[in-house]
Amino acid sequence: MARGDIEIKRTDSIRNEFDRLHQAISQRAYELFRHRDSWSGGPLVDWLNAEHELVWQPPVELRQKDGQFELLAAVAGVEPKDLDVQVTAEDVLIKSEVDHQHAAESGTVHLCEFSRGKMFRSIHLPDKIDPETAKAEYRNGLLRLTASIAKPITTKIPVQAA
Repeated sequence: MARGDIEIKRTDSIRNEFDRLHQAISQRAYELFRHRDSWSGGPLVDWLNAEHELVWQPPVELRQKDGQFELLAAVAGVEPKDLDVQVTAEDVLIKSEVDHQHAAESGTVHLCEFSRGKMFRSIHLPDKIDPETAKAEYRNGLLRLTASIAKPITTKIPVQAA
């Protein structure tokens, strides 16, 4: 693998990943519900706060050109070795654990907008791809994934006379 290349995992489904994330958010939302004042928010606020605490989504751009998709994801601050990229014929999943911390000797931090926790971004593609053609590279804080659009499968059905 060349410098900057990212390993891609080909998988049949990303459903299990969604289920695990949904379970984690549900548990945290329930914890928030149990410890909040009755006047502050409601179940939706608890869910959104839990989601915000546990997950962040990098911004992405998806292009189609010359029979392939190109997906760009802004993942600055994430080490390439920590990126988990999975593809199916219809979806791309990008995830990572991010642990941004401040060293005591680095002085007083007055503002920090760096995200921490789980980075989780799924993109449903408008057309199917051939997962075997998927390639990903990381450069200057951008993950770039390319994959060829799958050729439509046509099957000829023999017609029999009655």
